[in-house]
Amino acid sequence: MTVPSIQLHDGVTIPQLGFGVWQVPPEQTAEVVLQALQAGYRHIDTAAGYGNEAGVGDALRASGIPREEVFITTKLANDEHGRDKTLAAFDASMDRLALDYLDLYLIHWPQQADDYVETWQAFEEIKASGRVRTIGVSNFQKTHLRKLIDETGTVPTVNQVEVHPYLVQEDLRSFNAEHGIATESWSPLAQRLGLVEDPVVTGIAEETGRTPAQVVLRWHLQQGNVVIPKSVTPERIVSNFDVTGFELSPEQVEALTGLNRDERTGPDPDVFG
Repeated sequence: MTVPSIQLHDGVTIPQLGFGVWQVPPEQTAEVVLQALQAGYRHIDTAAGYGNEAGVGDALRASGIPREEVFITTKLANDEHGRDKTLAAFDASMDRLALDYLDLYLIHWPQQADDYVETWQAFEEIKASGRVRTIGVSNFQKTHLRKLIDETGTVPTVNQVEVHPYLVQEDLRSFNAEHGIATESWSPLAQRLGLVEDPVVTGIAEETGRTPAQVVLRWHLQQGNVVIPKSVTPERIVSNFDVTGFELSPEQVEALTGLNRDERTGPDPDVFG
């Protein structure tokens, strides 16, 4: 299966379908990520705050896949904002991953200490050093993005935020698009909210002969989102990757988008931190 890619505004190409490791226990991460790589994933998303960066690096080395064929993302921990802490935190992440370079580095949360501009300037330094190919943010609202862009002049290439049919985020995604920022979806299946059991989702799954999860992931791809489903079950790891061989009709996409109720599975970035 060929996974579509998106070219970011700085020319870096990111696979549109990736594998997330949030809440994967550190002791299971290497095995689970290796299974994902064997299934065909070439985009792995981790974070310092997940405590499992080392397992991602171990899996990559065990896979035998050339480094340049796998897109690796990690994120800055929330208590490491500020220039000096950021630079040290990046070094620590790279040590845990045991990589020579990183594909994408993200500010995990804007936090309310309002020091993310200084942090972003440190990200610019890291990119200039050649140790990361592209830099972005996660959980940033429009106000956060405007401040970042206005005060530094550097536009993030990616904004990773919670998106799914129960939280469509049309306004934020439109803002991202207007500024050339790719939207990347975390919690894409909204498992805690029971999205894959929704009658609209299961009905479309019956119509297409696909699983409810595959239907939702296909919705993300057709929205233009980068999407990073997570699973520790081998069968679901494989199934979630098999979403490029069919297409939802405009009516099915509209029905899924119409499920929006602005309901989150995670914290509100306007108040978190």
